[in-house]
Amino acid sequence: MPAPGENLRINPDRLWDSLMEMAKIGPGVAGGNNRQTLTDADAEGRALFQSWCEAAGMTMGVDTMGNMFATRAGEDPDALPVYMGSHLDTQPTGGKYDGVLGVLGALEAVRSMNDLGIKTKHPIVVTNWTNEEGTRFAPAMLASGVFAGVHTQDWAYGKTDAEGNTFGDELKRIGWVGDETVGARKMHAMFELHIEQGPILEAEGKDIGVVTHGQGLSWTQVTITGKDSHTGSTPMPMRKNAGLGMARVLELVDEIAWSHKPDAVGAAGHIDVYPNSRNVIPGKVVFTVDFRSPDLAVIEDMEARLKTGAREICDEMGLSVEFEKSGGFDPVTFDPACVSAVRNAAERLGYSHRDIISGAGHDACWINQVAPTAMIMCPCVDGLSHNEAEEISKDWAAAGTDVLFHAALETAEIVS
Repeated sequence: MPAPGENLRINPDRLWDSLMEMAKIGPGVAGGNNRQTLTDADAEGRALFQSWCEAAGMTMGVDTMGNMFATRAGEDPDALPVYMGSHLDTQPTGGKYDGVLGVLGALEAVRSMNDLGIKTKHPIVVTNWTNEEGTRFAPAMLASGVFAGVHTQDWAYGKTDAEGNTFGDELKRIGWVGDETVGARKMHAMFELHIEQGPILEAEGKDIGVVTHGQGLSWTQVTITGKDSHTGSTPMPMRKNAGLGMARVLELVDEIAWSHKPDAVGAAGHIDVYPNSRNVIPGKVVFTVDFRSPDLAVIEDMEARLKTGAREICDEMGLSVEFEKSGGFDPVTFDPACVSAVRNAAERLGYSHRDIISGAGHDACWINQVAPTAMIMCPCVDGLSHNEAEEISKDWAAAGTDVLFHAALETAEIVS
């Protein structure tokens, strides 16, 4: 099977113009985007994406989770499609590129195939996965999880936002309940282009991250209970300070993560303190410990050491502690052939590259359970993401999309 010629490139100006046009929908307050899933802004972004896909000669299919699939026909009607895509929904204070680059980069790859008169044996499908961010309806990667059979559709439809609206009702309200059975589609392979959301590629001056693995994730909700009491009149030896217990446990979390350097990480991002009053010693704290590693044995070790160590800390302080596994997924090893296609493309095009592990969850992590999958990453300034100041360069976007273009073509097999 011949590889795509190194002279084949996407149109970087058209890609950038599309990114900037999509960014006008659901603008944020500080230059980024607030286009949360199943909002009116999401519906508007979906409609624009559909119009662009149809203008490029693709046909649009939508499943019952609202996942969008734009298909470019292949020459072999029996060949399974090669999928490319990511997500168009954003964080409340999101950037213009997280997810969006992967969708519009895939669209640009198809537009470039059209420009160059390229035909492929396998059909090409550009995908927008619903509710990747999980910021309005938890958990993240919700619709790709249903597609992969990780979650049931009924469970997903029943998820609620902060106002009590359900996912199913909001999907219907914005008019994006499709007629395809979710998960019925079969894939030859899938590629997802994404900004790194970390600082490694920029710091090392690399154009492309060849994503070999995705970190596994473990969320453990920890509840420490002591006794509310007056901060001024309670003697130090008589205090049962849940806040101090949490502080010591969080030091333990940091120590555990460091012990598995360089790939393991750990912290608590969500913390509630009760009663959260200036002159009351906290009687209860609830916080979620987030451990991540590409090695399942490491995650299991970190979970076990957290429970043992936290119990010892709390016993010594006269506090009680409870643990609840509130989320997580196992590490992901992406398909070697798809990873090779990405690496081959970077080398063929002359882009500097390195293997990298994704520290964040992505739709590709779930799809990898049902189809051969790989990811491509491009740098982002200072590694900043989930922030309106998120930024990439036009050259980085073009390089990542060029590699996506070539990897998809190699896998879909050029016939003319």
